[in-house]
Amino acid sequence: MFNTALRAARPVAQRVARPVQSSAFRALSTTATRRSGPAPPQLFGPGAKAGEIPTDVQQATGLERLQVLGEVEGYEAFDLAPLDSSRVGTLEDPIKVYCLDTERIVGCTGSPAESHELHWFTLRQHKTRRCPECGSAYALDYHGADQHSAHHH
Repeated sequence: MFNTALRAARPVAQRVARPVQSSAFRALSTTATRRSGPAPPQLFGPGAKAGEIPTDVQQATGLERLQVLGEVEGYEAFDLAPLDSSRVGTLEDPIKVYCLDTERIVGCTGSPAESHELHWFTLRQHKTRRCPECGSAYALDYHGADQHSAHHH
Protein backbone atom coordinates (compact mmCIF):
# COMPACT_ATOMS: atom_id res chain seq x y z
CA MET A 1 0.00 0.00 0.00
CA PHE A 2 2.91 2.33 0.81
CA ASN A 3 4.60 1.68 -2.54
CA THR A 4 1.37 2.26 -4.44
CA ALA A 5 0.90 5.53 -2.55
CA LEU A 6 4.38 6.55 -3.69
CA ARG A 7 3.48 5.71 -7.27
CA ALA A 8 0.26 7.71 -6.91
CA ALA A 9 2.13 10.76 -5.61
CA ARG A 10 4.64 10.98 -8.49
CA PRO A 11 2.14 11.96 -11.26
CA VAL A 12 0.65 14.61 -8.99
CA ALA A 13 4.09 16.12 -8.36
CA GLN A 14 4.92 16.03 -12.07
CA ARG A 15 1.59 17.68 -12.93
CA VAL A 16 2.35 20.53 -10.55
CA ALA A 17 5.67 21.15 -12.32
CA ARG A 18 4.02 21.44 -15.76
CA PRO A 19 2.84 24.80 -17.09
CA VAL A 20 -0.88 25.53 -16.70
CA GLN A 21 -2.96 24.92 -19.80
CA SER A 22 -5.30 27.59 -21.07
CA SER A 23 -9.02 27.20 -20.42
CA ALA A 24 -9.73 26.85 -24.18
CA PHE A 25 -7.87 23.53 -24.23
CA ARG A 26 -9.47 22.33 -21.02
CA ALA A 27 -12.98 22.77 -22.45
CA LEU A 28 -12.15 20.32 -25.23
CA SER A 29 -10.97 17.57 -22.88
CA THR A 30 -14.26 16.52 -21.33
CA THR A 31 -13.72 12.75 -21.37
CA ALA A 32 -12.04 11.20 -18.33
CA THR A 33 -8.82 9.29 -18.92
CA ARG A 34 -9.32 5.54 -18.81
CA ARG A 35 -6.76 3.29 -17.18
CA SER A 36 -6.55 -0.47 -17.05
CA GLY A 37 -6.42 -2.12 -13.65
CA PRO A 38 -7.43 -0.82 -10.26
CA ALA A 39 -7.17 2.87 -9.43
CA PRO A 40 -4.18 3.93 -7.30
CA PRO A 41 -4.85 4.74 -3.67
CA GLN A 42 -5.76 8.35 -2.96
CA LEU A 43 -3.55 10.62 -0.93
CA PHE A 44 -6.71 11.92 0.72
CA GLY A 45 -8.11 10.00 3.67
CA PRO A 46 -11.76 8.92 3.69
CA GLY A 47 -12.45 10.99 6.82
CA ALA A 48 -14.57 9.88 9.76
CA LYS A 49 -18.23 8.99 9.73
CA ALA A 50 -20.65 11.54 11.11
CA GLY A 51 -20.38 11.82 14.89
CA GLU A 52 -16.98 10.07 15.11
CA ILE A 53 -13.51 11.44 15.73
CA PRO A 54 -11.21 10.57 12.80
CA THR A 55 -7.98 8.65 13.29
CA ASP A 56 -4.70 9.80 11.74
CA VAL A 57 -5.13 7.27 8.92
CA GLN A 58 -8.62 8.58 8.14
CA GLN A 59 -7.85 12.30 8.14
CA ALA A 60 -4.22 12.56 6.96
CA THR A 61 -3.63 13.96 3.46
CA GLY A 62 -0.67 14.49 1.13
CA LEU A 63 2.81 13.77 2.45
CA GLU A 64 1.51 13.23 5.97
CA ARG A 65 -0.75 10.45 4.64
CA LEU A 66 2.22 8.94 2.81
CA GLN A 67 4.16 8.93 6.07
CA VAL A 68 1.26 7.47 8.09
CA LEU A 69 0.62 4.71 5.52
CA GLY A 70 4.33 3.88 5.58
CA GLU A 71 4.32 3.61 9.38
CA VAL A 72 1.26 1.33 9.24
CA GLU A 73 3.11 -1.03 6.88
CA GLY A 74 6.42 -0.78 8.74
CA TYR A 75 8.28 1.50 6.31
CA GLU A 76 9.89 4.83 7.09
CA ALA A 77 8.80 7.25 4.36
CA PHE A 78 11.45 9.85 5.18
CA ASP A 79 15.04 9.00 6.04
CA LEU A 80 15.66 10.85 9.31
CA ALA A 81 18.79 8.93 10.34
CA PRO A 82 21.94 11.01 10.77
CA LEU A 83 24.63 10.84 8.11
CA ASP A 84 27.96 9.10 8.69
CA SER A 85 30.02 11.45 10.86
CA SER A 86 32.73 8.96 11.78
CA ARG A 87 34.92 10.23 8.96
CA VAL A 88 35.48 13.28 6.79
CA GLY A 89 34.32 12.74 3.21
CA THR A 90 36.87 13.47 0.49
CA LEU A 91 36.35 14.30 -3.19
CA GLU A 92 37.60 10.78 -4.04
CA ASP A 93 35.43 9.13 -1.36
CA PRO A 94 32.50 11.45 -0.45
CA ILE A 95 29.84 10.63 2.11
CA LYS A 96 26.90 9.23 0.11
CA VAL A 97 23.43 10.63 0.82
CA TYR A 98 20.54 8.37 -0.25
CA CYS A 99 17.87 10.23 -2.22
CA LEU A 100 14.87 9.54 -4.48
CA ASP A 101 14.95 13.05 -5.95
CA THR A 102 17.65 14.83 -7.94
CA GLU A 103 18.40 17.16 -5.02
CA ARG A 104 18.34 17.07 -1.24
CA ILE A 105 19.07 19.50 1.57
CA VAL A 106 21.60 18.15 4.10
CA GLY A 107 23.19 19.52 7.24
CA CYS A 108 26.78 19.03 8.40
CA THR A 109 27.92 19.28 12.03
CA GLY A 110 31.49 18.14 11.36
CA SER A 111 33.50 15.05 12.16
CA PRO A 112 33.34 13.96 14.90
CA ALA A 113 29.70 14.98 15.28
CA GLU A 114 28.97 18.40 16.79
CA SER A 115 32.51 19.69 16.15
CA HIS A 116 31.13 22.85 14.49
CA GLU A 117 27.84 24.71 14.04
CA LEU A 118 25.21 23.14 11.78
CA HIS A 119 25.61 24.18 8.12
CA TRP A 120 22.81 23.47 5.62
CA PHE A 121 23.41 23.13 1.88
CA THR A 122 21.75 21.59 -1.15
CA LEU A 123 23.16 18.49 -2.84
CA ARG A 124 22.36 17.97 -6.51
CA GLN A 125 22.78 14.94 -8.71
CA HIS A 126 26.20 14.64 -10.43
CA LYS A 127 27.80 17.30 -8.19
CA THR A 128 29.84 16.76 -5.03
CA ARG A 129 29.53 19.50 -2.38
CA ARG A 130 31.89 20.37 0.44
CA CYS A 131 30.98 21.71 3.86
CA PRO A 132 32.28 25.30 4.11
CA GLU A 133 33.38 24.74 7.73
CA CYS A 134 35.13 21.35 7.88
CA GLY A 135 35.58 20.57 4.16
CA SER A 136 33.81 17.21 4.32
CA ALA A 137 32.55 16.17 0.87
CA TYR A 138 29.02 14.89 0.22
CA ALA A 139 27.52 13.32 -2.91
CA LEU A 140 23.95 12.39 -3.79
CA ASP A 141 23.29 8.64 -4.03
CA TYR A 142 20.34 8.91 -6.44
CA HIS A 143 17.87 5.99 -6.53
CA GLY A 144 14.92 7.65 -8.31
CA ALA A 145 13.40 6.93 -11.69
CA ASP A 146 15.68 7.39 -14.71
CA GLN A 147 13.29 9.64 -16.64
CA HIS A 148 12.71 11.85 -13.57
CA SER A 149 16.11 13.57 -13.88
CA ALA A 150 15.29 14.72 -17.44
CA HIS A 151 12.30 16.76 -16.21
CA HIS A 152 14.00 18.39 -13.23
CA HIS A 153 15.64 21.79 -13.66
